Amino acid sequence: MDNQTVPSVIYRFGQGVYINLTNRCPNLCTFCIKTKWNMDFHGNNLDLSGNEPGSGEVVLALEKELPKAPFKEVVFCGYGEPTMRLDVLLFVAQTLKGWRAQAKYPPFTIRLNTNGLGNLINHKDIVPSLASVIDAVSISLNAQDAPTWRQLVRPIPEFENGYEEVVEFIRQCVHAGIKRVVVSCVDRTGADAKSVEKIAHACGAQFYLRSFLDD
Repeated sequence: MDNQTVPSVIYRFGQGVYINLTNRCPNLCTFCIKTKWNMDFHGNNLDLSGNEPGSGEVVLALEKELPKAPFKEVVFCGYGEPTMRLDVLLFVAQTLKGWRAQAKYPPFTIRLNTNGLGNLINHKDIVPSLASVIDAVSISLNAQDAPTWRQLVRPIPEFENGYEEVVEFIRQCVHAGIKRVVVSCVDRTGADAKSVEKIAHACGAQFYLRSFLDD
């Protein structure tokens, strides 16, 4: 197996080091690039083929990757929903927080990219645990109301009424004191981005309009 086909648990993009914990997700978004790009991301094969990395594997991969080049943030974001691996996420984030406290690496931010369904996925309020180890969270809302959300993110039946849960997750993250909470919406999908921005600000979060990637 050559380097191009070995699945990437850790990969770089911009000034970030990204952690690919899982390919599983309760949504099948109409705009998701993992299907359009055949599980590739800028030359990184993110297809884990069901072989999800354990905590120790992720930590070892980080210890190999982080010294290679400068970085400003470590991000839990691969081609899946990171909160589906909550225990691993929290262990790795706590490890990163410890390294930062020891000044093992130059200062960096620990960020989570999520669809906001983590409480439903884990059947409990996960925000306090996240807030203890995460500095920033980016939450993909992508719609101004529940019908539009269902149409665009295409959740599995168990989560089809999850829109309000995502909005509540945003509020909880803000109230928990996570330093930076950003709500995103993808453009060119038919969603009302201005309305999504208003929802974000009403929750006390920032807003980011993401570009639609089609090639």
